[in-house]
Amino acid sequence: MTATLPPWIVLDPHLIQWLQEDIGRGDRSTQGLPNIDRVATAIWIAKEAGIVAALPVAKRVFELLNPQAKFQPVAAEGSPCVPGQPIAEIAADLATLLMGERTALNLAMRLSGISTATRKYVDCIADLPTQLVDTRKTTPGLRSLEKYATTVGGGANHRVGLDDAVMLKDNHIAAAGGITAAIAGIRQHIPYPLTIEVETESLAQVKEAIDCHIDIIMLDNMSPDLMRQAVAMIRKANPRIKIEASGNITLTTIRQVAETGVDYISTSAPMTRSPWLDLSMRIDTK
Repeated sequence: MTATLPPWIVLDPHLIQWLQEDIGRGDRSTQGLPNIDRVATAIWIAKEAGIVAALPVAKRVFELLNPQAKFQPVAAEGSPCVPGQPIAEIAADLATLLMGERTALNLAMRLSGISTATRKYVDCIADLPTQLVDTRKTTPGLRSLEKYATTVGGGANHRVGLDDAVMLKDNHIAAAGGITAAIAGIRQHIPYPLTIEVETESLAQVKEAIDCHIDIIMLDNMSPDLMRQAVAMIRKANPRIKIEASGNITLTTIRQVAETGVDYISTSAPMTRSPWLDLSMRIDTK
């Protein structure tokens, strides 16, 4: 999946809100400094190894503060970086550099952390046909950007929101009284061509999902042996059904899960367990 940001008309209100949150009634540390309108150059430096993400977003942050700001990436989006490596240069007045520093860095560090973690998972199964996908376990307000970071790291996006696709999990199934009843009700209300996915925890549920002729079957928290049986059952019954594995996916277990023959592995780990990638900004006033 190609990493593509939402359009600025969607992102700008969020970026403006986050800048307003930080600046408040004014940058008290900047106001009154001598020569604050002087143009200077700032350099972003990587302080640890990882995968660079969100440079276009950082660029936009500075441009919202000052349309004349010049943000020049030195490292490519999605490329690896090493400690001490310059990754971007910004030319702008000192007030813009200082006011935009924290918001821009916070976003880049958070998203680069996700991309870095995602790449580790992707590398574990890079020679297999299984694709890594993310989940909806995202930070409220940051979903579109965090999912973008997944794609920068080499993963793919699962549904972005509840309106993207039907995904019937254990609580939906329990509420409806079973998989068949849940799907029968859902099919009367969803628009064409929305896909239907069902979470299964046993071979009996897999068989019921197959009989309902759905699009995707998720194998949730199954052992590798049980997954192999489920995959064989689904492939024999209907090769067009896509198969997803989920539940307690780690760097240690992901390859074993992929080797069962599933099409997708979904995990929230790169978002929920990833540390930020440490970056810093240095202003050159010469």
